[in-house]
Amino acid sequence: MRRKKNKLGKNHRTEEIVAASGTVAGAMFGSMVGPVGTVAGAIVGGVVGAGAGVYLEDRAERERWHEDELDEDIGVYDGTLGAAPEDAPPPRIGAFSAEASGGERQSHPPSEGPIQDLDE
Repeated sequence: MRRKKNKLGKNHRTEEIVAASGTVAGAMFGSMVGPVGTVAGAIVGGVVGAGAGVYLEDRAERERWHEDELDEDIGVYDGTLGAAPEDAPPPRIGAFSAEASGGERQSHPPSEGPIQDLDE
């Protein structure tokens, strides 16, 4: 699993951070009952936190995999970003649009006021 740098500059997996947070939260919640509750809360909080951390790590890994797959599909990695697929039909005219070639839009200037183009 990939390790990320936290705000303190140390490398920790999300699972470890969430498990530690769960342990602290469980201990604080259990301290309302007493010392035994503190220990029990820390154990339960650590287990629940570890489970949540595993889920978050898995979800992050799936998102990274999905993003990499999308990047590969659109051509980010092989230098064909925005190019037409090889099996695409050829263009009929071969002309670029005015907007794509840097030209201005051929229309009348917008009318003044909050509602535009009422005088068409």
